[in-house]
Formats: sequence, structure tokens, C-alpha cells
Amino acid sequence: MQLLIHPTYFPNIAHFVAISQAETVTFEMADNFQKQTYRNRTYIYGANGKLLLNIPVVHTQKNRQQYADVLIHNEEKWQRNHWRSLESAYKTSPFFEYYEDDLKPLFEEPASNLLHYNIACFETVCDCLQLELDIKETATFEKNPMGSTDLRFLVQAKGEKAPEFEPYTQVFDDKHDYINNLSILDLLFNEGPNAVNYLQSQKAFW
Repeated sequence: MQLLIHPTYFPNIAHFVAISQAETVTFEMADNFQKQTYRNRTYIYGANGKLLLNIPVVHTQKNRQQYADVLIHNEEKWQRNHWRSLESAYKTSPFFEYYEDDLKPLFEEPASNLLHYNIACFETVCDCLQLELDIKETATFEKNPMGSTDLRFLVQAKGEKAPEFEPYTQVFDDKHDYINNLSILDLLFNEGPNAVNYLQSQKAFW
């Protein structure tokens, strides 16, 4: 399967189920930025339930702005806040300490371009998963691409209709039950090396 998909901020389970079962993954690099999408947000499992982590971006006066040109608004110290949220949510998970040293630099080193940062996060997660992928990038935007399975719709966070995946053990599921389709980080910290087996065992939804 040749997959066409958007680079997002620590992609959710749906993204990685598809990615882990694809022969080739092509990142959409030539689209316009849209608000309320997973381009600059992800959800984790906090002590009070589903928790949003949102990357603030620099807004321009342009009606349309290329995703590749979007800059991160760093005055809010969001990296520090996101890392503290991850520590609070997952420090008691089975594999947080195992992956901590790999992931923490993403929240310490300055990041300016949203797309580049998302790809760096993706590559780091793939290294943690030991998931080897054939990655390509688009040069132009095609509304109706030929020869690829188009899963770019997964970028939409508002009104999302995600498939129900097989439950796995989560840190706070004794309080709030299983929460479906969170960030890949939730699966990584809870399942560790078994995460890829989990992803590849899920039924195709495309």
C-alpha cells in the first residue's frame, strides 16, 4: 500500500496503524495550513482524562498560508509545558523512563518551523518503535492523487470519526476507562517494544 498522509504532531494511533501497515509513506508537504487540526495538536491521557497539547503558531494576515511556512510561537514556553504534562501523565507508565532520553531533546532544543518540527518528532518516534519506513514527500498539491491511498482526512481533529481500536492498558484507565486514538506517545509509554505488534494487528480502516 502506498499511503498519502499529513505530518502531524506526535500522530495519533489511527495515523500509525496505517503507517505501520504501508509499503510506502508519502508526506503531504504542499498543502495550506488549517486551524483545529492535528498539524499542531495531539491528545494524551492525563490524570483528569483526555488532555490537549497544542503548539502555538504565528498567525499572519494572509488568507492562506503554506503549512511548510508556518512558524512556531515560542514566547509561551510550550515545549517546557508539554514535557511537564508528559511527565505528569506517564511517569508511572511501564516505559516512560525507557524512552525519556530519546524524546526529551525534542522539548529542549529550539524549534521554529512547525512542519520540520513535526517530522523530527515523527522520526524520533519511529526510532523508538524501531519502525523502518520508506518515506517520500510531495512536491505539489493534488486534490485527487492517483496511485495512493489518501488518508489526509485523518489530519482533521474537529468532528473526528476515528475507528475503535483494540484497548490496551493505560495509566489512568481505572479512573476514566480506555480512551481511544490518543497520541502514539500513549501507546509507546504503555506498551513499549510491543507497540508495533499492536499497530500491525489492528484492522485496516481505509
